Amino acid sequence: MAVRAMRLFTGLSLTATALLQADEILTELRTTADLRWSPLSNLHITTAFLGQWDEARLEVLKTALAGLPQPGPIPITLRGFGFFPNPHHPATLFLAVKPEPALTALAQGIETALATLGQLREDRPYHPHVTLARIARENIVQLRFRIASMQNIFPLATFEATAFHLYESRPTQGASVYNTLATFPLTLGAN
Repeated sequence: MAVRAMRLFTGLSLTATALLQADEILTELRTTADLRWSPLSNLHITTAFLGQWDEARLEVLKTALAGLPQPGPIPITLRGFGFFPNPHHPATLFLAVKPEPALTALAQGIETALATLGQLREDRPYHPHVTLARIARENIVQLRFRIASMQNIFPLATFEATAFHLYESRPTQGASVYNTLATFPLTLGAN
C-alpha cells in the first residue's frame, strides 16, 4: 500500500477585518502588474514550512504540535510591504508582519517540535509575512510606484491570533488550495 505524501505547513489565519484590508490592497495592486497573485482564501502567516510529509505520520505530527506551550493570544500587526529575497531581485511581494517576541517564540517552538520528528531546521531567520504575489520576470515598475503611494496606510489594524493551524497545500491548475487539517489553540480552554 502506497503512502501518500502531503505538502504541509503551519500558520496563523487572518481575521475577517485583516482579510478585508488585504482584499482592498490586492484590488488596488492587481491592476499594476500581471503577477501570480495569491487568492484571498490563501492569505496566512506561515510559522513553519514542512514540505513533503507522509500521511501515515500525520497523527504523530498533530500530537507533537498539540504539545507545544500555549503562550496566549499573539498580537499581529501588518506593517508594510516587502520583497523576497530583496527589493533588487524580487521573487515575492508580501505584507510584513511585526515580529512580536511571542510570534517568533511560537515559530521556534514549532521548529523544535518538528526537529524531534526528524524535520530539518530552517537555516534562515524567521520573517513573518503574508505572501501577496509571486514575481517571475514581469515588469513591476507600476507596482513599485503604487506601493510607494500606499505606505501611509500602515500599520493596518492589529488583531490577536488565538490559534495556529496545520495546513495541507494541494496544487491545482491555478493557485494551490489550502486545507486546514488541525487547529491548535494558543490559550488554555480556547477552541
